[in-house]
Amino acid sequence: MKQYVCGICGYIHDEAVGGKWEDLPADWKCPVCKAGKDAFKPKEEKTAFQEVLEKPHVDKELSPMEMSIICSNLARGCEKQYLPQQADDFRKLAEFFRSKAAPIEEASTAKLLELIDKDLSVGYPYGNAIAGEKHDRGGLRCQVWSEKVTRMLQSLLTRYESEGDKMLENTGVWVCTVCGFVYVGDIAPELCPVCKVPSWKFEKMEGRA
Repeated sequence: MKQYVCGICGYIHDEAVGGKWEDLPADWKCPVCKAGKDAFKPKEEKTAFQEVLEKPHVDKELSPMEMSIICSNLARGCEKQYLPQQADDFRKLAEFFRSKAAPIEEASTAKLLELIDKDLSVGYPYGNAIAGEKHDRGGLRCQVWSEKVTRMLQSLLTRYESEGDKMLENTGVWVCTVCGFVYVGDIAPELCPVCKVPSWKFEKMEGRA
């Protein structure tokens, strides 16, 4: 009997207890974080180390929207460090760059999944390698959290491609204000599957008319 591990929250599906993996329905979800079957890997599977890693587009000039996102994240980081003035300054920068951003030409689910696949196959392996080389514990922790969140977004978008708006009927969408983890369910989880903060750290996203 095999065991399958969720790449987002670490939940282990043991075939000896929960039945054979291939017998689980295609829409089966992790009981902890609600990720789809695509987020699971056999426990014994190990990713081969890439000696030569492709370098992300770090040498490319960032777009106004990318700058806005970075400044927005820095503002939130400053809030967590109780630096209100710096947080306010970064928010103003985020708003400035957002005002200069060109409209997004393609925002389809397929395009978003393409960008996420690129992050998971190139960005995170490269970031993990650099942070490990520099013995940057903070950087490694950031990589772990954000990669788990990204894998959850990949799982949710894949599910949305299959189910469409029906996926969001009669349920809620919750976002962890600390790590950004997205949870689809009636109520927020007791603990964030990624960063382990309590449910009151989640915000419910309201739908647009």
